[in-house]
Amino acid sequence: MIDIKQDEYLSKLNHSCAHMMAQAVKRLYPQAQFWVGPVISDGFYYDIDLGDEVIRDEDLAKIEKEMKKIAKDGKRIIREEISKADAMEMFKDDKYKIELINDLEDGSITIYRQGEFADLCRGPHVESVKELKNFKLLKHSGAYWKGDANNKMLQRIYGICFATKEDLEAHLQMLEEAKKRDHKKLGRELGIFMMSEYAPGMPFMLPNGMIIRNLLEQMWYEEHTKAGYQFIKSPIMMSRELWEYSGHWDNYKENMYVSEVDDRQFAIKPMNCPGSMLAYKNGLHSYKDMPLRIGELGQVHRHEASGALNGLFRVRTFTQDDAHIYMRPDQIESEVKNVIDMIDHFYSIFGLTYRIELSTRPEEKYIGDIETWNKSEAALAQACEHAGKTYKVNPGDGAFYGPKLDFHIRDSLGREWQCGTIQLDMNLPERFDLTYVEQDGSKVRPIMLHRVVFGSVERFIGILIEHFAGKFPLWLAPQQIVVVPVHHERHADYAQKVQEQLTAAGFRSKVDARNEKLGYRIREAQLHKIPVQLVVGDGEKDENTATLRRLGSNDSETLNICDIIAVLQKEVEEKR
Repeated sequence: MIDIKQDEYLSKLNHSCAHMMAQAVKRLYPQAQFWVGPVISDGFYYDIDLGDEVIRDEDLAKIEKEMKKIAKDGKRIIREEISKADAMEMFKDDKYKIELINDLEDGSITIYRQGEFADLCRGPHVESVKELKNFKLLKHSGAYWKGDANNKMLQRIYGICFATKEDLEAHLQMLEEAKKRDHKKLGRELGIFMMSEYAPGMPFMLPNGMIIRNLLEQMWYEEHTKAGYQFIKSPIMMSRELWEYSGHWDNYKENMYVSEVDDRQFAIKPMNCPGSMLAYKNGLHSYKDMPLRIGELGQVHRHEASGALNGLFRVRTFTQDDAHIYMRPDQIESEVKNVIDMIDHFYSIFGLTYRIELSTRPEEKYIGDIETWNKSEAALAQACEHAGKTYKVNPGDGAFYGPKLDFHIRDSLGREWQCGTIQLDMNLPERFDLTYVEQDGSKVRPIMLHRVVFGSVERFIGILIEHFAGKFPLWLAPQQIVVVPVHHERHADYAQKVQEQLTAAGFRSKVDARNEKLGYRIREAQLHKIPVQLVVGDGEKDENTATLRRLGSNDSETLNICDIIAVLQKEVEEKR
């Protein structure tokens, strides 16, 4: 799936199309006033004040029709430089444009004009509206002016534009497939999670969701134990003094939940790292202890705007699969490479590919000396190369305390999700006065590495729901097998016997002996996305066999029960 913002021509195309949409809206709604209409990764939007008018779904078709007229008319898009005074006069009836113009310097103001319509804009744009004929308006929503809930609610219209009709149709087809895979819809249908108005943005994991979650966490602990990690559990609420100490209070307090206990302020943790460092300081450490790998599946809470909440993708509480690695400077490269290898292993299990970005030192706001930054960035780059991975440099986008590697996974629809990250931290070890004893007896600062693999366990589950379209592989499926007797009474006893063998072998299975037709019960198993159906009738009962059917396949084969168990156990062990 293409990122519009990463393609120079598509970015211009969509920016120009946002203007064409605004022109069409102005024709249909003369009272319209416009805030901003930026290009985003999946197209463009424009925030509009229509007074008392409200955009409805059917209005999008009306706006599209007017946009097609404009594109067919084929006017050139002309760039003009104007003075601040002229800009104020031109947009005097649009308070939102006046707000923007007030912040601009005279001599740097440009507009783009097409026919009767002119819009304040830096550009660039395409040459003519003729290039904008392959577009689609996708949806509309409300959006507070400047993102502030105290301001007026504007109306936001989203759209997308491509160079060719074929590219647009392919994208729209992908969006339709994405709708079918919507994790909110499938999560509800498959009993994975629910949301409640009593806890906005805080997911409830239902029984099937808990099976998936427990399996992911079990795998996480097993793989990290093999890799030499130790584990802690830090408190979910800690005092304000700690968060001031760590710097989170000054930089993040508006996103933190705060309470008062015994006349003292406490905050529910938004991050796990301060707790890890307190655990580190609990004992003395030698250079021989390094690297010290401390993992924590820690639940964190962050106050997100209600309008940004989105199923499991954007929540107010989630579990970060954090680990913090304390090490000597000479261990940076090898430890980063080890984490890359681990992330690679985890993602390959789910069939997820990824790309890596190396975010380097910000130009202005950073701590530490440039020499240390250069060494750290080089260590991250070399670790990627030695792990056989390519990376893209994202200049100036590192955290203020250190550079980082971000892992952008691609799902089965080609969509990207930023999940794993590896961050070098030159700030917190200093703030918390972390030390270890060097070979010569001196106390020195450890280098600290923050890293996650899943990122958020809940969000990763949401990604997997959409990646697999709810059709989880056998090892991860909440219900792995259903035994379906041909006749609900005559074959029920044998079906129960098969079920008991499956349960003893460790499978999550059940019998469907309802008084319904065989075809209906098989279709039900398919709708509930159960990976394996075992059909048993007279022949199977006599031979101690079952007819095995797979989700999504019309093929079947009849095998001995012991052979079926052996085949399926191997699949589970290999996580195929």
